[in-house]
Amino acid sequence: MTMAFNVQRRISSCLLLGLFCLTGISLLSCSAPKEQVYRKSMVQMDTLVTITVVTDSADRAEKAMERAFGEISRLDTLFNFFSEKSELSMINSNAGLSGVRVSPETMEVVEKAIEASEKTGGAFDVTIGPEISQWNFSLKIKPEDESIKKRLGLVNYKLIQLDKAKSTIHLKEKGMLMDLGGIVKGYAADKAVEELKKNRITSGLVAVAGEVKAFGRKPNGKGWKVGIKNPRSTGKNDEIMAMVELNDAAISTSGDYQRYFILDGNRFHHILDPKTGYPAQGCQSASVIAGDGVYTDAFSTGVFVLGPQKGIALLEQMGFEGLIVDKNGTIHTTPGLKGKIEFTTNH
Repeated sequence: MTMAFNVQRRISSCLLLGLFCLTGISLLSCSAPKEQVYRKSMVQMDTLVTITVVTDSADRAEKAMERAFGEISRLDTLFNFFSEKSELSMINSNAGLSGVRVSPETMEVVEKAIEASEKTGGAFDVTIGPEISQWNFSLKIKPEDESIKKRLGLVNYKLIQLDKAKSTIHLKEKGMLMDLGGIVKGYAADKAVEELKKNRITSGLVAVAGEVKAFGRKPNGKGWKVGIKNPRSTGKNDEIMAMVELNDAAISTSGDYQRYFILDGNRFHHILDPKTGYPAQGCQSASVIAGDGVYTDAFSTGVFVLGPQKGIALLEQMGFEGLIVDKNGTIHTTPGLKGKIEFTTNH
């Protein structure tokens, strides 16, 4: 399904996230006499993390959210690209030398990343590190064309060697770099939800930047409504272009407005095509809905790179739902979203 979407103005702030969780203020009275909605936010994984829970106990809410935030913090110590002590950095520093023994969580994330890479035909590739590390979107630094071309041979997920018996991961070529930034936030949202459930929370929502995982229902029996950001928002009354209701599901959005700069009239953003080393050009944003955040996170990136036609076809093949805003502002959705999505802006 396609619809004209003509909002073409620049976003005013990169701090606005790709998804907005429409859960109200931090404490809301609900229909059940004792149940309330509690919400808490903090900066983790270099982004804003918001956890929302429904419970009849303020003490239980606080303890559960504290443990969920603790789980996200623990995972960040494993996956942090910039920390020399992280397992990811140890894998990268030993590229071309030897395998590195890793935790079950790191093995699981890399396995899921390889799966997503295979399903997307390499449009999502965690070995994009040698290319993405050359770009500086804050300082508006674009690498030289020759440098981009030179490093392309190091971007190949098929050169990741897993030894599950020994719990080791090895990058076969020296100079390879894994960057798990396109998958770990969704994974962290999944794990935070698991932690909430362990602490007797039966309904809630975890948002790690643009990756959102919802479970259970609100006290009124409805699912959690989540907004999809207009990729060309002015930051005034058109920030949210559509809303969907999540029922035990996750949603992720990848967009060219999240980290970018304009140079000579061209938009250079952080979602690189692994086959070229340059920003993918077919989309403004891609949102994916599925059961697990680890998949929605990776596939929103892959679908963005693939473009609207191939992207929608892949989502249908995977049994996922999704919405893509192409480079011209036209909206494309999977057939399964028909009647389940509410548009809030003219399109």
